Amino acid sequence: MATVGRKFLMAGKGGLNISHAEPLPDFLARYSGHATDIAPTLYEFSPSDLREWVHELGITTFVGSSGRVFPAGMKAAPLLRAWLRRLREAGVLFHTRHLWTGWSAEGALLFQSPAGEQTIRADAVVFAMGGASWPQLGSTGNWQAAFLDQGIEVSPLRPSNCGFDMAWSEHFKARFAGQAVKTVLARLDPTSQGIAGEFVITETGVEGGLIYSLSAALRDSLALTASATLYLDLLPDKETAWLLARLNQPRGKASTANYLRKCLGLEGVKAGLLRELSPASVFANPAELVAAIKALPLKLLATRPIAEAISSAGGVPFAALDGNLMVTTKPGIFCAGEMLDWEAPTGGYLLTACFASGRRAGRGILAWLESNGGFDN
Repeated sequence: MATVGRKFLMAGKGGLNISHAEPLPDFLARYSGHATDIAPTLYEFSPSDLREWVHELGITTFVGSSGRVFPAGMKAAPLLRAWLRRLREAGVLFHTRHLWTGWSAEGALLFQSPAGEQTIRADAVVFAMGGASWPQLGSTGNWQAAFLDQGIEVSPLRPSNCGFDMAWSEHFKARFAGQAVKTVLARLDPTSQGIAGEFVITETGVEGGLIYSLSAALRDSLALTASATLYLDLLPDKETAWLLARLNQPRGKASTANYLRKCLGLEGVKAGLLRELSPASVFANPAELVAAIKALPLKLLATRPIAEAISSAGGVPFAALDGNLMVTTKPGIFCAGEMLDWEAPTGGYLLTACFASGRRAGRGILAWLESNGGFDN
């Protein structure tokens, strides 16, 4: 790309959520099946350490009401400028518009550049080329082919923190696309505890924080069984018995829409969802209607393309790396960030693990060079 840090700047477009202030054991649990892989890295460079690093760059931070950590002003640009200034003062050179295309037969790095093909021999290399989300910012995922050609294991990249397709009717799309569905409880099955939050209706389906928090499980269900259903409690603060008592009152001549609005306070996009996803017969049976309100099934058809996702899963598995994130079959080659096979929800967990893994790989390079006689030049 023409400039560095483009994806970092995009991450801060709506407010740079740099980390989260919850206790480290709870923080680690956000990485689900990859918590054990990520743990050593976050023990060495914790969310608190990341905040201190930001402070050292002259940027203060604060903790929001949800526990999320933001830099003062919530913008990424001041932090990026301070960071790049420190790196340049330390002697770091940035070569923009250079596209890595693989290794030569002799093991040198090959680049396409404005000056033509470049060949670079390095004592050690950290690859931090991202996954495959937002490829227009540089993270195309094209590095996978070169890694596989060298026999380096790569788990296929998949969308994470992504939206999903649904088969909306034209009427529903025209009326509700772009609207937020607030204060609902979502469950992966009707009997599970559920997660509270909100999401957005799109032209093609659903997206937003609540959907992202469950996207890994929904994506994996689609891959395994070609189906995934999310159950919504549209009125989580109302008990079933209360709803049933209200709906058993005489309806009179009120239309269905007015009846739901006056009787239950159910209107707008929530009422639209109920009508869109329930058979007409449900509205004539109070017990069935209450069941639909408390566990409305959203049948998801597919994930949105990985290019639209906030992040991606897959990449170089930890089993292919040593404790310093060096590829075991390619001495001197280290990997960091979203190239590694892990995923996490939004909320500061993605950036924190990227920073921590970059630090771990950097320290790993120092240790490896020292054990191999230091730098050649």
